[in-house]
Amino acid sequence: MADNPLYDIRDERFRSLIVGSAALEELYRGCRWAEGPVWFSDLDCLIWSDIPNQRMMRWTPDGGASVFRSPSNYVNGNTRDRQGRLISCEHGGRRVTRTEYDGRITVLADSYEGKRLNSPNDAVVHSDGSIWFTDPTYGIVSDYEGHKAEPEQPTRNVYRIDPLSGAIKAVVSDFIQPNGLAFSRDEARLYIADSGSAKHEVPSHIRVFDVAADGVLANSRYFCSIDNGNPDGFRFDVAGNLWCSAADGVHCFDTDGILLGKILVPQRVSNLTFGGPKKNRLFITATQSLYSIYTATNGVQYPW
Repeated sequence: MADNPLYDIRDERFRSLIVGSAALEELYRGCRWAEGPVWFSDLDCLIWSDIPNQRMMRWTPDGGASVFRSPSNYVNGNTRDRQGRLISCEHGGRRVTRTEYDGRITVLADSYEGKRLNSPNDAVVHSDGSIWFTDPTYGIVSDYEGHKAEPEQPTRNVYRIDPLSGAIKAVVSDFIQPNGLAFSRDEARLYIADSGSAKHEVPSHIRVFDVAADGVLANSRYFCSIDNGNPDGFRFDVAGNLWCSAADGVHCFDTDGILLGKILVPQRVSNLTFGGPKKNRLFITATQSLYSIYTATNGVQYPW
């Protein structure tokens, strides 16, 4: 396979994960800060956020892009629960919500220990139904991506919402700015990005934790670093490789945290997800645009 300038190959194993002839497609341009892509297999569409424009967007293979929800309350990250419902992190409401089948919005979390959350950023759902989310301060530092306010929480936490009681528990409290997060395929480990290096002298890295049966995290350790920009959103493929956003595109790491290669994108990448009928289409949200590219690997399959 001839080298394609779209790819920066750091390890020959990366060649087996990419399609050398694949093109990077710009599916939509017109966002101010695109984030939170989530694929709906049952509806054959992608939902993503355009935070400063106060809207959520929808893209379909046949219909292109349209507005899904406006105003969005400055929604950032999105995912789906095990019943297929949309879970969203709102900067504006400083809360995590669920969109019911009939369109009603249910608030799942908006405070902890009697104080408002900062600005929930990204969320993932465990197979036991628990919802895990990060809570940095990006939505309250200015009026651009939310409403400027002083943080009420003394730390920037990662939380778990119990699937039965709805109780909220802080599971990690020592991040500067926790951001993207994802479970390993077997859910034995939780990976969390820290994007605090944008404003602080801290590593631009992703940490990994062991996940106990009771939802307790243990054995925090370094997994990998981003060498251009900060880690934001990321997802795994079926082989356990981690595909992460970065300033120069998408970085792919193996199960030991070794950088295999990059997909070079002309805008700063914020987040990504696998989708399409075979889960082999990588959807990429960047500063102004939604991109996609086909890969030679498949994203982790979820029940829905």
